[in-house]
Amino acid sequence: MGPKGSADSWERPDLAPYAARSSASRGRKYPEVLKDDRPHFERDRDRIIHCTAFRRLEYKTQVFVNHEGDYYRTRLTHTLEVAQISKGIARRLKLNEDLAESIALGHDLGHTPFGHTGEETLDQLMQDFGGFEHNRQSLRIVEVLEERYPNFPGLNLTWETREGLIKRSGRDFQTSSRVPEEYEPHLAPTLEAQIIELADEIAYNNHDIDDGLEAGYLHREDLMDLELWREVNEKVRRKYPGLDPKREKYQTISHLIGHLILDLVENTLSLIEENRIKDLYDVRHFRQHLVRFSPETERKNLRLKEFLHQRLYRHYKVERMRLKARRTIRRLFETYLENPTLLPDKYQRRAQQEPPERVVCDYIAGMTDRYALEEFKRLFDPEERV
Repeated sequence: MGPKGSADSWERPDLAPYAARSSASRGRKYPEVLKDDRPHFERDRDRIIHCTAFRRLEYKTQVFVNHEGDYYRTRLTHTLEVAQISKGIARRLKLNEDLAESIALGHDLGHTPFGHTGEETLDQLMQDFGGFEHNRQSLRIVEVLEERYPNFPGLNLTWETREGLIKRSGRDFQTSSRVPEEYEPHLAPTLEAQIIELADEIAYNNHDIDDGLEAGYLHREDLMDLELWREVNEKVRRKYPGLDPKREKYQTISHLIGHLILDLVENTLSLIEENRIKDLYDVRHFRQHLVRFSPETERKNLRLKEFLHQRLYRHYKVERMRLKARRTIRRLFETYLENPTLLPDKYQRRAQQEPPERVVCDYIAGMTDRYALEEFKRLFDPEERV
């Protein structure tokens, strides 16, 4: 609830007919008397930015663990880059920027410490108890775990933002088993939600190149074997002859991001036209993502992803940290289950009402890298103060 007509009065007039609209939102799970007349999706964005889980992203891993250096991206800086790219794509497609930004800012709220290694480890530990997946955890955070409001759990976001968080990376809508029935797993999400997966990919591919070069795990001469990097780099060299290596790197990354965004926008507009997408109903009933790279760019981008997987994510120093991360999370999980009195009071109370495995999983998933490592020391180092 809120001021009558508030969403209509602030709706952008130039939205495409297939864009999501605040004025047509399915609303929030719990009724509220709102204090002002912000559009619904803008309010969602603001609630996400101010929540506890968002702040913790500052000390969660992207590739390099937080204490390895101040230069490297964290889960928070990655999230901001994804939001920036998502808004740029939404603006060019005349979609709802507020909704795209809200989903982008919330898309990694459920990520564990130590990046995908933490997620994989928790999923293994939770196999007999429903598993773990960070999109589902992001939804759980905004629906249940955040404690900010007097009359309801979570953030009470709109249905569309919540749907985007759980569906944003699901390409096969007909067979998805991880999307709750409430969010209509048989239907495609909004185009605003579809943007997020590829905006995420554009962001992490490019900033991982930057971080990998800075760390010395990647080398410029190896990147020149990649068609996508080489083509963009040659354009930069023609545009700025004699540029020093550091600026050349930054400009190549910047131009590559722009190239990928332009390709994505142009190909998506072509698919919308080819498939005669007229409105949001058509978007939801189309059986595939409409937001896609062109086939040629998708092929080149796949090669870039394979390169990063082989040369960066499996680098022996990253593997060493991955081993430490697995051991840390596994030991913490097993210890809390065996000794639930080690948990903070509010988690002990929740463990009386919910499966203790899920409560322990929630607690560990919410930790930052730094806190998880410090907790490991407190529990297992005899000389560490508790």
